[in-house]
Amino acid sequence: MLVHSSSRSDTEMKTKGSAAIPPLRENIYTIPNLLTVSRILSCPVLGWSILHDDFFLATGLLVYAGLSDLADGYLARRFNMHSVLGTILDPAADKTLMTTLTVTLAMKGLLPISLASIIIGRDVLLSLSAFYIRYTSLSAPKTFSRYWDFSIPSAEVRPTTISKYNTFAQLALMCATTVTPILPVQYNLFVPEMQILVAVTTVWSGLSYVFSKDAVRIVSETRKKLPPS
Repeated sequence: MLVHSSSRSDTEMKTKGSAAIPPLRENIYTIPNLLTVSRILSCPVLGWSILHDDFFLATGLLVYAGLSDLADGYLARRFNMHSVLGTILDPAADKTLMTTLTVTLAMKGLLPISLASIIIGRDVLLSLSAFYIRYTSLSAPKTFSRYWDFSIPSAEVRPTTISKYNTFAQLALMCATTVTPILPVQYNLFVPEMQILVAVTTVWSGLSYVFSKDAVRIVSETRKKLPPS
């Protein structure tokens, strides 16, 4: 009887121990992530500077955004500081920057409203899709606190090839449009041609996320089973 009782207790303890395994977590407090967050936080100042015709400050903030983007990518690769949150924050920072520039430059009449609508419309649809993917890929229990706890990875967003070209084209257009007011008149930055390129690649990149199978990767939380003692 004692042996049977002990065996049952061991079984229960193993069952409870297996159920008590904590969810997969990762370190999100890395230098690349902090640099990315700093780019996001600089966007309100960037928007304010454009609306108040301070294009020198706006240009300086764009230079900082570009350098910090290069730095966080290098540090993540060089020191293995990759994180699933980083794959979300980095494109989010790019989109926040692009949205800020698109809205404020359109408000100042430096960017066509039609092009601004295409850019903002695509980003809104992608953002809504990201929220949906986060919910469907999050492991149980799907609570509000766990949904917003990004140390619990659920899905990794991978930019498509055309979206990388589109991001570069958008950034080039926004930089050219921002810098133009402080440049001499004789400088031609081909802004109208760049606007057409951005419109085409923006629509193309949006469709690529819909039809690409590699744009989103679900992160597995499975662990190797412990060997029997």
